[in-house]
Amino acid sequence: MTVEHVVLLVCVGIYTLVTMITDLRMRRIPNAVTVPMFAAGLLYQAAFRGWPGLSDGLIAFAFAFGTLFLLWMVGGAGGGDAKLMGGLSVWLGWRMTLYVVIASIFYVVLGSILIILLNIARKGARRTLQQYQADRSVVEGGKKRKPVAETIEQRQKRRIMPYACPVALATWTVLLVQFMLRTQS
Repeated sequence: MTVEHVVLLVCVGIYTLVTMITDLRMRRIPNAVTVPMFAAGLLYQAAFRGWPGLSDGLIAFAFAFGTLFLLWMVGGAGGGDAKLMGGLSVWLGWRMTLYVVIASIFYVVLGSILIILLNIARKGARRTLQQYQADRSVVEGGKKRKPVAETIEQRQKRRIMPYACPVALATWTVLLVQFMLRTQS
C-alpha cells in the first residue's frame, strides 16, 4: 500500500466517521468539518496526482455538490448532505464519487425499509405511517383547514435516517472493493 493510499484511507475514514456521528447526534454536519476536508482534498490531489487529479476532484465536486445542492433547494436533502459529498468527492474523484452515490442510494433504500419494518413491528402500521407521513392540513375546532407548508423542523422529524450514514457505508464499501481489486491485479 502506497503513502497516497494510506493518506486517502485515513483522511476519508476519519471524515466519514466524524460526519456520520455528528449527523446522527445533531442532525447536522458542521462547516468546520466539511470546508477543511474540501481544502485538504485539493492539496491531496495536487500532491499525489497533479493537475489531472485536481481536475478529477473538481469535476467530482461539481457533480456531487451540485446534485445534492439542487436536491436541497427543492427540499429533498439537507444542506449538510451537499457539503458532506462536496468535501468527500474532491478526495475520491469523479468515478469513485459516482460509485459512492449509487451505493448510498442502495443503502438509503435498504436502511429505510429496515427502519420502517422495525417501527411497524414495534408501534404498528398506523403509528408508523403517522410518524413519517407529511400532514400539511391544520385541524381547528374539529375541522380540517386547507394544507399549510411544512416547516423545516417538521420535515427533519420525519427523516428516517441521516444521509451521512449511508454515505459512510457506501464510501467504505467502494474503498474496500477498490482495494481488493488493486491487490488482485
